[in-house]
Amino acid sequence: MNNQPFVSVIIIFWNADRFIAEAIESVFAQTYRAWELLLVDDGSSDCSTTIARSYSERDPQHVRYLEHPGHANRGIGNAQGANVAFLDADDVWLSNILEEQVAILETYPEAAMVYGPIEYWYSWTGMPEDRERDYVEKLGVPPDTIIEPPRLFPLFLRDKATVPSGILVRRDVIERVGGFEDTFRGEYEDQVFCAKICLDAPVFASGQCWYRYRQHPGSCVLTGQITGETHSARLLFLNWLTKYLSEQKVKDQGVWRALSLELWRFSHPRAFRLLRRGERFMNRINGLLAQYGES
Repeated sequence: MNNQPFVSVIIIFWNADRFIAEAIESVFAQTYRAWELLLVDDGSSDCSTTIARSYSERDPQHVRYLEHPGHANRGIGNAQGANVAFLDADDVWLSNILEEQVAILETYPEAAMVYGPIEYWYSWTGMPEDRERDYVEKLGVPPDTIIEPPRLFPLFLRDKATVPSGILVRRDVIERVGGFEDTFRGEYEDQVFCAKICLDAPVFASGQCWYRYRQHPGSCVLTGQITGETHSARLLFLNWLTKYLSEQKVKDQGVWRALSLELWRFSHPRAFRLLRRGERFMNRINGLLAQYGES
């Protein structure tokens, strides 16, 4: 185990007492043992702080509890591992994620990051009606391949490929791209982080699902959709991208076209919906013509 690359696992939590223990236990269940777990308290007022502290007191060799003034620390500055992984406090890992992701980064030293499709997990409720709702998202790119920059970025920006989730990233790459952006907390912070990496370095897209993304009414995404914060966060994200691409002197025309389309889509949602309906109609027509030509 001493020769294995060390991994820093980061769980940032805020009022997550309902699920955080299950997330932590999924880290302890890993077949790969060369890890540390950083539990970063984002200002919780429920029992999740007590739960996190109990794990750090029980196993200080592997677990550290972190809390900083302003709750702005995402734990990366405290990470000791050569590789860094992130797990949301309401989600869980499958037991082989670290073992297999570390092996991939060891096999492909040019890859800055590895990720795979995630499972949309409804059956955690135990309700019979939820058992058939689980599904694994479509990757949107050829599986088990290295994707050179910036090819992946315009694909996930336009929802043609999944945003990298359940990621393992080399810490030196995180430092090189500047880590997370303080402007984004909650929604779109992952998209911003992944955009910076995918524009900068090759990533490995695996076809393996290792991550269970719990679907529940209190999730950040669902809450944002109800309150309208998702809409505002999307505009903030697109405006940030415009500035970031200019500052980084990105010249790739595919990247700029994708961003221009998303800005137009945001400003003209009705026209975009009509355009998409037209595209789907033409795809059906072309499919029928192809079928007719073969018969």
